[in-house]
Amino acid sequence: MKNNERISVRSFYLLMIMETTLFEKLVGTWTLVELTEVPVNGGEITLPMGENPKGLIIYHPDGYMSAQIMNLNRSNFQQEHWTNATAEEYTQEASTYLAYSGPFETDDKKQMVSHTMDVSLFPNWTGQTQKRIVTFKDGFLHLESEKPFISNSRLVTHQLIWKKVCN
Repeated sequence: MKNNERISVRSFYLLMIMETTLFEKLVGTWTLVELTEVPVNGGEITLPMGENPKGLIIYHPDGYMSAQIMNLNRSNFQQEHWTNATAEEYTQEASTYLAYSGPFETDDKKQMVSHTMDVSLFPNWTGQTQKRIVTFKDGFLHLESEKPFISNSRLVTHQLIWKKVCN
């Protein structure tokens, strides 16, 4: 190899970063760092799953994903099996846990990921596709709901920060 044909390690690394697709960057398991609900027109930012939510989002190379998020302050049911829960326990269960899975697609140009929900704890989401705005900052994955929605009479977006389990 001639001197003018050599690439520095730094240049090679930069080329590799530039050629990595959004799909490739997302693949893996991520743990939830933060979930905030941000009003579109300003106002108080809230924490819908509490101050220390726990969650995983998994993007698999086969094009499927799964998201699970919960409030850590959940109470145990009185009975051992969920089928024996009271109405109040079911209400608490549904309001402190979010779960869905299905195929995902990425758009490198728009830096967006689309989640199609084949299954969901919230039945209205089953069959829906929701888009998330994707950014990477300081080694963290930031996802934001593309479309605002009504929560507690306010128009909001969800903003989530995730940390990759392993690189």
